[in-house]
Amino acid sequence: MRIALATLIGVLAALLALAVGPASGTENRLDSLFDRLKAADDPHAAAPIVRDIWAIWTQPPEGKPEVALLMDAAADHIRHEEYDKALAALDAAIDLAPDHAEAWNRRATAFYRAGDYDAAARDIARTLALEPRHFGALSGLGLINLALGRLPEALKAYEAALAINPHLVSAKRHAEAIRAALKDGGI
Repeated sequence: MRIALATLIGVLAALLALAVGPASGTENRLDSLFDRLKAADDPHAAAPIVRDIWAIWTQPPEGKPEVALLMDAAADHIRHEEYDKALAALDAAIDLAPDHAEAWNRRATAFYRAGDYDAAARDIARTLALEPRHFGALSGLGLINLALGRLPEALKAYEAALAINPHLVSAKRHAEAIRAALKDGGI
């Protein structure tokens, strides 16, 4: 009986590891990378860590390589300012992988570049619901608020991004400029 129980416990543990292994393994890797990112001394030291984070974020969900193809196609369309085509590709990627934060973030970028700030902000909200540490999405939210003239909201977004990744040079510059504008404007 003890052997059977021990075997059953071992099988259940193995099944549980299979069920949560890849996600928790990825989550553990991300946790470690974010810890290292905060401890990095400067943007140069942070750069490889940031690359590793982006590499994890951009990986397609397991068993869905077509999501990567759609996201790559969308990136090409965005580069060529073909926003309708980019959005169609990203819609398809999101349909295939609705829990893939980076697909939502990329679609937010396409909406932003197309000038649809409301849609971009909605997709950023979904990105952050899936990955609250997405400093790229927070920086994008800063850009949206900046474009709309909402300086306090832009500053809040940039500060949130910098709290996660203190080495975002562009976010630092924007935050400093906004602080100066708010101070000068008496807001």
